Amino acid sequence: MTLYQLPTGTYETRAVFAFKGGSFRDKRPFAATSVLVQHPHGDLLIDAGFGSRVDAHMRALPRIERAPHQLGSTVSEQLRAKGHDQSNLRGVLVTHSHWDHVSGLDDLRLPIWINEGELQYAGQDKGGRVFREISGSHRIHRYEFRDGPYLGFASSYDVYGDGSVVIVPARGHTTGSVITFVALPSGQRYAFIGDLTWQLDAMVRRAERPLMMRMLADTDPKLVREDMLRVIALADTMQIVPSHDVSAYDGIPALLD
Repeated sequence: MTLYQLPTGTYETRAVFAFKGGSFRDKRPFAATSVLVQHPHGDLLIDAGFGSRVDAHMRALPRIERAPHQLGSTVSEQLRAKGHDQSNLRGVLVTHSHWDHVSGLDDLRLPIWINEGELQYAGQDKGGRVFREISGSHRIHRYEFRDGPYLGFASSYDVYGDGSVVIVPARGHTTGSVITFVALPSGQRYAFIGDLTWQLDAMVRRAERPLMMRMLADTDPKLVREDMLRVIALADTMQIVPSHDVSAYDGIPALLD
């Protein structure tokens, strides 16, 4: 079992909007990175990053949400360049359905792994507009949190049944957003927390998004705070990876290295 990062690009956001106490002068490159889990029982992508039509996806956003961005190689391009056998991919597990996590689905013909709560959010909320546009040609693989408590979270879904990839609900950012825990045979462990926080600074400072951003970005800021504290309690035992913090992926090899 191995783990790779597939960076697909970045977009620019000021730290003042990312976490309480951030500076307006501090411009952050927000990562749009997919993660490939290679497992003996089939591979899985976590999020899809930017796709080849990311410019159009960006234009679909309200003007206030658009940001300068750079597109690198898409997940599809990286898999082809590596000669990866895509028939071994079970699908793309989306941490949630916002555009910067699903844009790359446009270039992939893989099942989308999503829970019912997030599927309902994506079908109704304005934040799911890009997902609705590009998901019609994909098979939807619904999963349920049918397993017991895990690391302080009330329920979970063990993808392979061996504890190597476990998904837990983190419903504060969107109504079906998730955290994915990955445990490698080496003993190294990761928590891919999606947009629970946008930057590692938030975890270190115990500082969620500024009030205005909580009101705009989160469906339930109180749940975000509760789950953030749960993850902070685990920080000494695993590498915490907010989706949009470039530095959070340090130590995870790039697929094309």
